[in-house]
Amino acid sequence: MGCLQQQIKIKMAEENKTDNKEKAKNEEGQKITLEREYVVPLRREWLKVPRYRRAEKAVKALKEFIARHMKVYDRNLNKIKIDVYLNNEIRFRGMKKPLHKVKVKAIKYESGEVAVKLVQLPKHIEFELARKVKKEAEKLLKPEEEKKTEEKEVGGEKAKEEKKPEEKTEEQKAEAKEKEKSSQVATEQIEKAQAKALKHTTGMKKAPVIQRKALKK
Repeated sequence: MGCLQQQIKIKMAEENKTDNKEKAKNEEGQKITLEREYVVPLRREWLKVPRYRRAEKAVKALKEFIARHMKVYDRNLNKIKIDVYLNNEIRFRGMKKPLHKVKVKAIKYESGEVAVKLVQLPKHIEFELARKVKKEAEKLLKPEEEKKTEEKEVGGEKAKEEKKPEEKTEEQKAEAKEKEKSSQVATEQIEKAQAKALKHTTGMKKAPVIQRKALKK
């Protein structure tokens, strides 16, 4: 269990960090030119539209805010990439009740694209990530456990085959003979007792039969 918990912690740290994505992009030739954190107000913008469009307006307001403050060329909203968890967090309470404000981290690359994500993941998202990581770790550990069980079964079968019936020692033979003798003596005693009982029963005199005669008148 300790090993599994360590794997979960390591993977959680990897997923929470965006350093892996940034490193991958750096290897491709893209560099980070700007990195900032903002608390973006959304209520002022989504109050301008009907209730059923508030969540869409909140996402658009977030993109416009980032495009303005991160100096995106021509304020092109297509270059702003919002993280899945951030999008879900804005829409978490439904289309009619988006967040009033949100704290985000914006990272601008040399190509002009801006990645936007949450500064701190909520507890329910961390819980889901932990579950996913745990399932993946269990899948990785299952083949190893199956191999161990198979090896144990094979080892047990070989041990059974290797075991041979042990030859009886002289002491065991003597004990077996004594048991046979004692059993024979016991059977003889029982037979004698039965014979005596039969003698007593056969030697007994039979009871006289009473015959009744008719009285003469």
